[in-house]
Amino acid sequence: MKYKFIQIIGFLSLFLSCDNSKQLTKIETQNISVNAELASNAAVDAYMEPYKTHVESAMNTVISYAPKTHSKKNGQYNTALGNMMADVTLKLSNPVYRARTNKNIDFVLFNHGGIRSIISKGNITFRTAYKVMPFENSVVVCELKGRDVYELINYLILNKKAHPISGINIVLDKNYNLLDAKINGKSIDENKIYSVATSDYLLNGGDKMTFFEKSNKNIILDYKIRNILIDYFKEVDTVSFKIDNRFILKN
Repeated sequence: MKYKFIQIIGFLSLFLSCDNSKQLTKIETQNISVNAELASNAAVDAYMEPYKTHVESAMNTVISYAPKTHSKKNGQYNTALGNMMADVTLKLSNPVYRARTNKNIDFVLFNHGGIRSIISKGNITFRTAYKVMPFENSVVVCELKGRDVYELINYLILNKKAHPISGINIVLDKNYNLLDAKINGKSIDENKIYSVATSDYLLNGGDKMTFFEKSNKNIILDYKIRNILIDYFKEVDTVSFKIDNRFILKN
C-alpha cells in the first residue's frame, strides 16, 4: 500500500506575555501518515483545518517593524540585510559559546545565497523570518588558524559577493588586491586560533567554502539561524540595518 505524508506544523509554546501579546517560542514538525483508511480528501482537509488556522494565525503575528525595504542585492561587498544577519548572530550566539568554552566568537561568515528573501517595509512577522531563512541551518563555531583565515579572505575576494560577515574588516584596492584585513580591529596573527561562527551547511563545504575543513574543533550551538532572527526581531521595536565599511573596494 502506498502512503502519502502530510507535514503538520505544531506550535507548542504560544503564551501571553505581560503586555498580553502572543509570542511564538518553539515550532516543531511531525509527519503523519495518511492512507486509504481515510475516506476522502474532505476528511483529510477537515482534520488539517484546525492546524492550518492555528499556523496561519501564529505566522502572521507581528514582532517588529522595518522602516524601509532591504534586499541582499543592495550592495557590492556588504549589504544592510547581510550585515544585520551576521551582526545579530555574533551578538546572540556569543553568550552561548562563551558559556560553553569561556571564549568569545571572533567573527561570523555566512553565504550570500543563504538569504532567500527581502525584508519589506512594514510589519515583520514570524513568516518574515521563515522567508528570509527557510532552511534548518544552525550556528556552528569552528577554529581556524590565522593562515587559514587568509584563505577565507581570498575566497571572499575571488567570489566578489556580499557574503554576510561581522567582526572582520577587509579592504581591497581597485585591482582587487588585499590592502588590509583586521579581526576586531587587530591585524591577523597567522599562528593564532580564531573562533569563527558559520552555518553547519558551510562548515560541511557548502558554497565551496572548503577552508572550513581546516578546523580541528567545531562547537555546535544548537541555535538555528532563523531563531536568531526571530529573537532579534522580538527584541527590537524597529529594525536597523546599514551598509558600512566592513568589506570595501577602494577606488
